[in-house]
Amino acid sequence: MAPPRHLAHLNTDTLSVSLKQDVTIIDWPVPYDNGISQLLALRGQQVVVLASGDPFHYGAGASITRHLDAGEWQSFPLPSSFSMIASALGWPLETTQQIGLHAKPIQALRPLLGNGVRIIALLRDGDAVCALALYLAEQGYSDSLCHIFSKLTASKNSFVSISAKQLSGQTFDAPVAVGIDLISDGLGIDAEMPLASGKPDSQFIHDGQITKQLIRAMSLSALAPRPNQHLLDIGSGSGSIAIEWMLTHPSLTATAIEIRDDRVETISANARQFGLNKLTLIKGDIAAHSEEIQHADTVFIGGGLDDGLIQTVWQRLKTGGRLVINAVTAESEALVISAHNRFGGTVTKIELSDLAPIGRKHGWKSRYPIVQWVIVKDNDEAGT
Repeated sequence: MAPPRHLAHLNTDTLSVSLKQDVTIIDWPVPYDNGISQLLALRGQQVVVLASGDPFHYGAGASITRHLDAGEWQSFPLPSSFSMIASALGWPLETTQQIGLHAKPIQALRPLLGNGVRIIALLRDGDAVCALALYLAEQGYSDSLCHIFSKLTASKNSFVSISAKQLSGQTFDAPVAVGIDLISDGLGIDAEMPLASGKPDSQFIHDGQITKQLIRAMSLSALAPRPNQHLLDIGSGSGSIAIEWMLTHPSLTATAIEIRDDRVETISANARQFGLNKLTLIKGDIAAHSEEIQHADTVFIGGGLDDGLIQTVWQRLKTGGRLVINAVTAESEALVISAHNRFGGTVTKIELSDLAPIGRKHGWKSRYPIVQWVIVKDNDEAGT
């Protein structure tokens, strides 16, 4: 089984003779996932699947083997496309960003953007090269040098180098990948994302209902994301907390729950612009989706707080689960203090002030304080 471009290199008559048995050739269909069921139907037979390079480096390997038992398969990798391109360009892989865009939106590049950054990107097809160039130009990187590898194979790794702004209308043959030498035109600084928590508010679409940058940074610190964890963001608003959580590490996942239609659209738009196509978005009230709580490693509540919600979340939160609540109003602050008295944890008041004009001089203008409750549910509390 293999895509037609791999099968084109096979001589089936010679193969049958060398193997001393008839060989059945099966075209792997498009989309790729459709071939999984065909492969599994052949279980128990000797099957060879042809894939490019190293199938476990942004390749098909994991997509196939997660359906198989350990003793059912063997892999015989070749150098990956990333290795071949890095060797052709003389780029050290350990300092080069690597991404597979054949199954991700181009917006997934956004967290990687930065002047002087080098990226190797695998693309879906030849048309995606121009879409990539257009995206780079929109983000302020039209001068970036793109090294385009067309019909990439282990024996052929020649490339053409051209700036992103010169790529419009050109076509390339698959399989195709691009080495990108990012050069900012000076306008891309707003598109660049700080590596630290607390991305600028300007990088999110919002109607004012957003956990502001500094509070968000402190909230992400309190949420303490760890690899492979799942966040439930209740009353998500703009989705900024769930989005920053997922941007922290590629293994992190999140579910955002929001009751308002307009804000559901805002969360979806924010997820798209950051290339996060795996953010789960639920429109509705947590009361109708309380089963989501027990699937979460961490729960964040930034608004819509009442005693019933605290009780529901606490009862369903799994042992070892973390709960973080940001309270803004006096009423929600009282609920947090009461919950702290019952269950424990830590409560912190966060007070920030900004320098603001007073006539011809300046003074400190206080923001609304935030009361933050953080607690991890241990075994003793599981039955409370």
